[in-house]
Amino acid sequence: MIAIVDGGSTKCDWIILKKTGEEILQTKTRGFNPNNINANQIPSEINKNKEIAEIKKQIRYVYFYGSGCGTQENKNIVQAQLLKVFPTAHIRVEEDLVAAAYAVYRDRPTMVCILGTGSNSCFFDGKKVKVKLPSLGFMLGDDGSGSALGKRLVKNFFMAKLPKEIEEDFINEYHLTIEETLENMYHKKDMVNAFFAKFNEFVFKWKEHSFIQNMIYDEFSNYVEYQLLPYEEVKGAEISFIGSVAYVYSEILKSVLSEYNLNFGIIVRRPISNLVQYHRKYIFPQLED
Repeated sequence: MIAIVDGGSTKCDWIILKKTGEEILQTKTRGFNPNNINANQIPSEINKNKEIAEIKKQIRYVYFYGSGCGTQENKNIVQAQLLKVFPTAHIRVEEDLVAAAYAVYRDRPTMVCILGTGSNSCFFDGKKVKVKLPSLGFMLGDDGSGSALGKRLVKNFFMAKLPKEIEEDFINEYHLTIEETLENMYHKKDMVNAFFAKFNEFVFKWKEHSFIQNMIYDEFSNYVEYQLLPYEEVKGAEISFIGSVAYVYSEILKSVLSEYNLNFGIIVRRPISNLVQYHRKYIFPQLED
C-alpha cells in the first residue's frame, strides 16, 4: 500500500492506495508542522487514527508533503518520526510547496501559491520546483493567509479599529481578552498560527462588509508584493493557488491579481485529490513491485 499525505499546520489529509491506484481509504490526523509542534508527538498522533493503525504494517511507501518541511533538518525530523510508525516503508518527505506544484500542474509552467493557515510560493516548470524566497513563518511571513487575516482582525479589535457592528459581533462571539491573546502568543507558541487562523471564520462571516473586504484585499496585496513579484517568471506564468483561503475569497484574489496585471490560473481548495492523480500518472509507474 502507498500513503500520500498532504500535511498542513492544522490538519493532515491522508489517502491510502494500492499500487494499481485503487483507493483504500481517506482519513485525517492533526497537522505535523515541525516548527509548531513537538515532533515527538507525531507517532502518537498518527496511532490515534484507528484506520491507519490497522493497516500501517502493510504500507510500503509514504509520500509526506508538509508545511514546515522546507529545510533538510525538518525533513529529517519528520522522516525519523514517520519511520517509528512505518518502520519498513520507503518514506519521502517534501515541503508542502512540492505537493501544491503537483496539484496545480497542467502541463505548463506555473507560479504555485499556497494560501491556507499559512502561505508560501514557488515556480514549477513541470520538472523542478524553484523556491527563491524563504518561508518566514507566522511571525514574519504568511502574508495573505488565514493566520494573517486572523491576526489582523484581532489587532483591529484591540486597537478599536473595527466598525461598531463588527466589534459588537466579535465580542459576543469570542469574549476575547488581551490576557488570553498574549497567553496564546507567548506561552503556546506551538499553536499560535492555528489560534489566529480560527478567527478567519469570523472574517468569512463578514466578508461582504467593505471594511473586511479592504482588509482581505490588503493582505492579498502583501502576498503579491512579498511572495510573487520577486520571481522574474511571474509576469509570463499562469498563477495558481492552493488552499481554503484562496478558495473562499477567490473574487477578491482575482481582483488583486488583475490590479497587478498577473495571469490567474486555477484554485484548488484541497490538493489531496489532484496530488493523488499526479502520483498515479508520474510516480506509481516508477515504483518497484
